[in-house]
Amino acid sequence: MKIEKDTVVTLRCRIADDQGRLVQDGKQPMVYLHGGYDNTFPKIEAALEGRASGDELTLVLAPADAFGERDEALLRTIPKREFPPGVKVGGQLELPGPQGAPQAFTVSKIKGDAVHLDGNHPLAGRTLKLAIKVIGVRAASAEEIAHRHVHGEHGHHH
Repeated sequence: MKIEKDTVVTLRCRIADDQGRLVQDGKQPMVYLHGGYDNTFPKIEAALEGRASGDELTLVLAPADAFGERDEALLRTIPKREFPPGVKVGGQLELPGPQGAPQAFTVSKIKGDAVHLDGNHPLAGRTLKLAIKVIGVRAASAEEIAHRHVHGEHGHHH
């Protein structure tokens, strides 16, 4: 079966950044509903369209096609006294983002009385190289299509 709209695709995806650092080892299968449901990046869907189980491909995603460019407006510094106890560098907390909606911020450093936060995705601004192997393709169920995501094994559970 070929990958097309309303198919469930199972793949292994090894991801490295532009410095060759491994971001994801690809050992854990990834499953998504194909066909413009925003379950993966559009560039990945476009590259997989028409492929079949066993196909392998390499894809390079520029920041704009992956997690976006870094946005300096998402860097914040807050006084340490306003900071919840026990959160360390690398930890996350939710704060209102630029539009007021809650957004995850990662603690990038704690220096003196200041806590530096970064609301960018950790991979923002980075070019990613993906090595993808398609390991399964099946027709999606009517329920999966209605819910716009995969159910069952490796998918969404109720």
